[in-house]
Amino acid sequence: MRLLVTGGAGFIGSHFIRHILMKYPAYQVVNLDLLTYASNLENLHDVRHNPRYSFVKGDIADQKLVFALVAETEAIVNFAAESHVDRSILDSAAFIHTNIVGTHVLLEAARSQGRKRFHHVSTDEVYGHLGTNDPPFQEKTPYAPRSPYSASKAAADHLVNAYFHTYGLPITISNCSNNYGPYQFPEKLIPLFITNLVEGKKVPVYGDGLQVRDWLYVVDHCEAIDLILHQGTIGETYCVGGDCEKTNLAITKKILELMGRGDEMIEYVPDRPGHDRRYAINFAKIREELGWTPRTDFDQGMQETVTWYTENRSWWQKIKIGEYLAYYEKQYGRRQEKNDNRGE
Repeated sequence: MRLLVTGGAGFIGSHFIRHILMKYPAYQVVNLDLLTYASNLENLHDVRHNPRYSFVKGDIADQKLVFALVAETEAIVNFAAESHVDRSILDSAAFIHTNIVGTHVLLEAARSQGRKRFHHVSTDEVYGHLGTNDPPFQEKTPYAPRSPYSASKAAADHLVNAYFHTYGLPITISNCSNNYGPYQFPEKLIPLFITNLVEGKKVPVYGDGLQVRDWLYVVDHCEAIDLILHQGTIGETYCVGGDCEKTNLAITKKILELMGRGDEMIEYVPDRPGHDRRYAINFAKIREELGWTPRTDFDQGMQETVTWYTENRSWWQKIKIGEYLAYYEKQYGRRQEKNDNRGE
């Protein structure tokens, strides 16, 4: 198979590309990424010389480019998305461009180039938020997005489903919970807190810190997407969760514990507008239909994540001080802002 992965230089996409190349010796992977602020080709430094891997710099909303690439591939996995809620609150325009317009261009290319297999990676945030005693989100939960980010992802999900019902496009969708692990852009909660502590800085906790999220180790998520792509029922949505509900404060204290620091390093800051209180995922469908469950428990995943960021300071220090942005500016020219991360 020749597989087109969009947003493959970002956090989850780069893990997925590595997973596919390792698992399927006959597969070729084309990585389409605009190389924006949260994209980083260093995430794929170990596969850059693999003859089955190629990189194309470009925007998923570029119709001419996308149509040409899709014509030469058999399946598309769409990770490319603006994803940071805070950024969507400040300026939602890029979220509309990438998450809605870009997804539409990909769908049109897949439809017109022989109805190519299309998997769309989405988020649990399209379902809104939960109360303390509410049952977890599942595939039939009504959509109720509460931020510009989640609204744009909800719109994209609806487009993908519409192309299945209207045109018979062979699609699947996955809605995942918060991912964490190596190579996550350090504006997200877990890598931000780890890197701040390495630098001797305090960690900023929104409000009372009791917002609840379900946490999923990125490698487990990539295994789930692989299963859905190859064995999932066409036209179906699969919720992918980590069975790991934690408050932001509990995550904070776990990081402090692993790094030998105390509560004096916590700085409580004003809560952000419309901050969803709780997300949780019921992944019974993918477990029962495809046999998937997360394999990495929270303690193991957090230890591996802390260790990676501690041992790879050069990777995230370049990002925090902007050196790698200047490097890509020189190498590839001016970029727009887009990323494919999924985290809090």
